[in-house]
Amino acid sequence: MPEKFDCIVVGAGPAGISCAFELAKGGANVLLIERGEYPGSKNVMGGVLYRKMMEDIIPEFYKEAPLERPIVEQRFMMMDKESAITVGYKGLEWGQEPYNNFTVLRAKFDQWFADKAVEQGAILINETVVLECIVENGKVVGVRTDRPGGDVYADVVVLADGVNSLLAQKLGFHKEYRPDEVALATMEVIKLDKKIIEDRFNLEENQGCTIELFGDATKGILGTGFVYTNKESINIGVGTLLSGLIKHKLKPYELLEYVKKHPMIRPYIQGGEPQEYLAHLIPEGGYKSMGKIVGDGVIVIGDASQLVNAIHREGSNLAMTSGKLAAETILTAMEAEDFSEGMLDSYRVNLLNGFVGQDMKKYKDSTHHFDKFPQYFEQYIPMANKAFSQMFTVDGTSKWQKQKNIWSNLGSPKEKMKLARDMYKAWKVIK
Repeated sequence: MPEKFDCIVVGAGPAGISCAFELAKGGANVLLIERGEYPGSKNVMGGVLYRKMMEDIIPEFYKEAPLERPIVEQRFMMMDKESAITVGYKGLEWGQEPYNNFTVLRAKFDQWFADKAVEQGAILINETVVLECIVENGKVVGVRTDRPGGDVYADVVVLADGVNSLLAQKLGFHKEYRPDEVALATMEVIKLDKKIIEDRFNLEENQGCTIELFGDATKGILGTGFVYTNKESINIGVGTLLSGLIKHKLKPYELLEYVKKHPMIRPYIQGGEPQEYLAHLIPEGGYKSMGKIVGDGVIVIGDASQLVNAIHREGSNLAMTSGKLAAETILTAMEAEDFSEGMLDSYRVNLLNGFVGQDMKKYKDSTHHFDKFPQYFEQYIPMANKAFSQMFTVDGTSKWQKQKNIWSNLGSPKEKMKLARDMYKAWKVIK
């Protein structure tokens, strides 16, 4: 192995592999370090991969990648204890090339993606923990690993080591995140016959469905649950802010069991066989929690730089885009033989000026707002379910009277005014 690389990428998730792939493709001598047994062995996400950002890296990847199902339907459930308001969109155009998004199993997909980076010339080392960055005269010049004689040097180090990014924290790039800036997602992969999945979700062969769960799925805590269809299994999970779990004294696996047994969800997974249980921290602080992402000889990408759009449940696409932009910046720096913060800062500029930064700014107040005002999940979703139940129950009461009863159930004039103000505030933070 060379004594020095053009670049070292720490972490073989979507961000890190994307960066390593683009660098190797551009002729850089790149080392990709993964702490797990193989890429994907420790990586977790709900399971949705967006086509556009991945295809920007590998055109028509969907013709050979180990994908599960192209998604043709996205549903959203606003849940109470024994009811749910369901809205969604089903588009058969999503089931045709070039597709919109897919469900994936990370253990399979990440290995395939990392192999593609290796084919381009990247060197992959697994089962290796990076302990810290090596800093000389204020510049990052390499990494120190847990291997004997494990110091490795490079012109640039890219940190793609996940939400906590202890490496970036040690460099002083960000503080320790608060419980209201990080979510904990727990997920189970449940084996189920392919035909049963298609029948239960009203799908044809090679079609998939996602269901996002709000309200009682998280017992009123800020967060979401999800049900995603694979070829012969279902991903079911729930993610909530750590602050909510602490406040309500809930254990994450208890919340997942609650979702699995919920009467609105139980029929989808009935008869399935649990295959795998996973847990993962997710950055939820958004734009306001982003720390420093560029320094002399170092760039931070993906979850390590808080790149998650919680409102739209997007993370892998932002990660891959950040990895690609970082690689482009580093290749330019190699030509100039300048790896200073000033030179590498074009990564930050391009990231924030593109769709990633625009979306992060657009929803910069959303998580904090809904966490500060729990009534949206605790009161308003059950209130909406009750109103729908009253309106659609045929019991001899006129629709005029039902509307009056629903209006009356909203409370006093003061409570109605508060509801109106809260709806306006919610619209402002997501518009």
